[in-house]
Amino acid sequence: MGNLITLTTSKHLFLCFSLFYLFFTYLFLALYVISSQSKCLLRSHPFDPIQSSSLFSYPSSYGQHKYAISTSRSTCSFPLNFSDYWYVLKEIQNLRKSHECSTRNVRYMQMQGAGHSFGGNLSNHLRFSYFDHQNDSREVPCGFFKKFPISDSDRIAMEKCESVVVVSAIFNDHDKIRQPRGLGSQTLENVCFSMFIDDVTLKGLQYHGLISTKSSGYKIGVWRIVKVTKEDLYHNPAMNGVIPKYLVHRLFPNSQFSVWIDAKLQLMVDPLLLIHSLVISQNADMAISKHPYFVHTMEEAMATARWKKWWDVNALKMQMETYCANGLQPWSSSKMPYSSDVPDSALILRKHGLRSNLFSCLIFNELEAFNPRDQLAFAFVRDHMNPKLKLNMFQVEVFEQVTVEYRHNLKPSDVSIAKKLSMTRKTVRAEPDLLHENGSCSSKCQQYLATMWGLINNAPRPKNE
Repeated sequence: MGNLITLTTSKHLFLCFSLFYLFFTYLFLALYVISSQSKCLLRSHPFDPIQSSSLFSYPSSYGQHKYAISTSRSTCSFPLNFSDYWYVLKEIQNLRKSHECSTRNVRYMQMQGAGHSFGGNLSNHLRFSYFDHQNDSREVPCGFFKKFPISDSDRIAMEKCESVVVVSAIFNDHDKIRQPRGLGSQTLENVCFSMFIDDVTLKGLQYHGLISTKSSGYKIGVWRIVKVTKEDLYHNPAMNGVIPKYLVHRLFPNSQFSVWIDAKLQLMVDPLLLIHSLVISQNADMAISKHPYFVHTMEEAMATARWKKWWDVNALKMQMETYCANGLQPWSSSKMPYSSDVPDSALILRKHGLRSNLFSCLIFNELEAFNPRDQLAFAFVRDHMNPKLKLNMFQVEVFEQVTVEYRHNLKPSDVSIAKKLSMTRKTVRAEPDLLHENGSCSSKCQQYLATMWGLINNAPRPKNE
């Protein structure tokens, strides 16, 4: 009898211990999910098959996670909803199959031998003449007037990418290569990751032992490393970075969707979920974050000059004068559904098609004509192109939750190149006669500025930004 009581008591204790263990296990798991997921990111299923293991192990000397920039926004007024991972994966795979039947797209001018520049160096009048694209049969200039200098193996691999491509670039060893986080278990089988680099960046990666000097093909974690011989392109590394940023649809001609991410950012959410939530669900051609501070193009132009983001201030003013003379207007409610004229272009999500590809070609031509500061040409191209771009400009707080931003490399690996660039980038001030004629202001942006200041002075202060 005593043995029976002891056995029964043991069973009860074991059952209580099991329940106690399960309770605290699920409590810990629930707390982990709550703490690890931002209030801005809402998943329909909190247990999506996210890979938890590290994608790549870096040497400690590389410092890929040093100098992260903290964000100041603690509220969440615009949460981002994600559908179930498996549903998203299946839908994008189905879209990939149906994409093969779609034939309406932009026709591009073909390369005619060795051009003077990669983009053709077109005049203002000629560039603007392509903005109205009602005639689908008309060919549009879209770079590649000189051969893009990459290996044949890289070119073949890029042509085989048929669904979603994530693209980034590091020139002049300006940033670190960082691995994305939060990838689903089937994402690497359905998404291509390509990082474009130059010789300077390649030497830095070899110095840290991330790639072998004997290998002809490179891969670091999820990223396929595509080496570009920049001497055959532009002297400015930033302009070379513009090529994969805006001509991704030409470099990956069979891809259906793309995600551009600046190398200063680390992607924290699966790109399939982002594409589905910000592009497909919104029926958009492109998704891009609003700028955290500026709404009007001229605000960004003034900041570009003030903070020396572009050294030629005279050329900046000439660019704005050109745009004002050809119809650039400050942002107002009449431009809705476009909610701003200034994006944060560090993260761009696109559905490759007629409108998105046309926009990318047109803005690339503007960047080659003036400078690689794409926020200055953004609204001018968007507002004047036809057909109109379906654009989703999401809130800054969403951008800060789906990415982590880091500072650029504090010390360039090639000091000689850094000195050479600094010697050729002395600030060029605006010429006095650019804005004045016979003692009076002759700026073509005078009306723009008057309207902008009126809008700014009468605008309510934003609560979150």
